[in-house]
Amino acid sequence: MKNDDITASEIEVMLMAQRDDAQREHLMRFFKTGPGQYGEGDRFLGLKVPQTRALVKQIRLRVAQDEIVRLLYSPWHEVRLCALLLLVEEMKAGLPKARDSREILMAKVERRERIAELYLTHARQANNWDLVDLSCEYILGPYIRYAGDESYGILRRLALSDNLWEQRISVVTTLDFVRNGILSPSLAICDMLLAHPHDLIHKAVGWVLREVGKKDVRALSDYLEKNHSRIARTTLRYAIEKMNEAERHYWLHR
Repeated sequence: MKNDDITASEIEVMLMAQRDDAQREHLMRFFKTGPGQYGEGDRFLGLKVPQTRALVKQIRLRVAQDEIVRLLYSPWHEVRLCALLLLVEEMKAGLPKARDSREILMAKVERRERIAELYLTHARQANNWDLVDLSCEYILGPYIRYAGDESYGILRRLALSDNLWEQRISVVTTLDFVRNGILSPSLAICDMLLAHPHDLIHKAVGWVLREVGKKDVRALSDYLEKNHSRIARTTLRYAIEKMNEAERHYWLHR
């Protein structure tokens, strides 16, 4: 590592110094860490997301990737979040700019590939919905979009995973495409997950469909018309949230 690089141990110490036991109890309830719940066994320091973001802002691009991997395997939720946000910053630094030379552009392609591969290899360490939602859209989204993978094979494989968090990654990642006016990947992955039994997937699919509707309400309406009989109630409520009252009433009573 370079002399000014920061180690995983140093980062853990900085985060531990901000621990808040009262907030920790609240977070453990909020993120369902009890026996049999989706976040069972997760441990919290009691930090709020802006606190972790503030540290990431100070140390971004100064943490080697092997140190980020060490952070990903921390038992502490906020430390894993820090690792994922550091990867988000790494991906941002690897995005092309108009003034980049050909050599820089090629180097950035390789950089994006390394970061995406690292994220995919350790994706199951994003083992709660906030860890997924704050990372995948900003790491895998731009990687796939700039790679020009029109088959979206990575997301299809994740959607077929037996792991809840990888499945959520598959659909939430497509928000990057929606924000860039590309709607078909979201609809395709939503199709794959419509019959999923877990509420966290119902909510994610509904969220993505809502964002599709904000770009193209006809596309959302057509999707609902085609699939309304197999959409979970939670998914439907999320999907139609931005419609007017009459439209919401119509879909809720189909």
